[in-house]
Amino acid sequence: MKLTPILFASHGGGPLPLLNRDEATRTHLASLQNELEEKPKAIIVISAHWEADPVRVSASAQPELLFDYYGFPDESYTYKYPVPGSPKLAATIVDLIQNQGIDATLDAERGLDHGVFVPLMLAFPHNTDIPVVAVSLHASLDPQKNALIGKALNPLRAQGYLIIASGMTFHNMRAFNFTATKATHGLEFDAALRQLILHSESASVRLQKLLKWESLPEARFAHPREEHFIPLIVAVAADAATPTSSLPKLIFNENFCGAQVSAFRFG
Repeated sequence: MKLTPILFASHGGGPLPLLNRDEATRTHLASLQNELEEKPKAIIVISAHWEADPVRVSASAQPELLFDYYGFPDESYTYKYPVPGSPKLAATIVDLIQNQGIDATLDAERGLDHGVFVPLMLAFPHNTDIPVVAVSLHASLDPQKNALIGKALNPLRAQGYLIIASGMTFHNMRAFNFTATKATHGLEFDAALRQLILHSESASVRLQKLLKWESLPEARFAHPREEHFIPLIVAVAADAATPTSSLPKLIFNENFCGAQVSAFRFG
């Protein structure tokens, strides 16, 4: 079977893409399905909005939605997305992560946070049968530890499972301007990041460079705290574990609230 791609999606701000208040992100997320040649067996989402130690994997057979945002219109707390989970796949993922030396456990209680359901409601709006399993970041936010999560997930690509890493390449809340129509922040960081992702000599070199992401220009301005960046490391690590990895593809590069943000496809 052909390997499924790995997608790093820029999920925007809270439910704004679903509320039609962020057309660029909405269009980006709705287009993710176009990156697939076949219907995935299940969708595995690594969300910037879930951190845990040990790493936790959603194991509910019928996951609810977790409205983990505040101050938005009432309608954004009534969304329904009745997709199945997969306790069996969740258990497999826990085993794979543990085999990399990272503690992991099942979580049958947690719902799908907005880092999961916002992208999926737009990319797969009519999904009622593709199981969805969410995976947390390692709470340390250590690049090496989180890269091992990506490495652990790699074998699932050959089995028809889609991996989506959901985060943002710029996430400085104090710098965001929700009325900005042009990016004035993160330009240097975004350019350096795109150069690293798209033009590294190999997938393994790409990963090694990305693990040192703080050396990129304006890195700590772009990410005062790196939870929205770490999913990209998970995605790159999952790709780097494939010996014959193909070139990445830029699938999104736009202004978000005055900041330049990007998204990528791997494989």
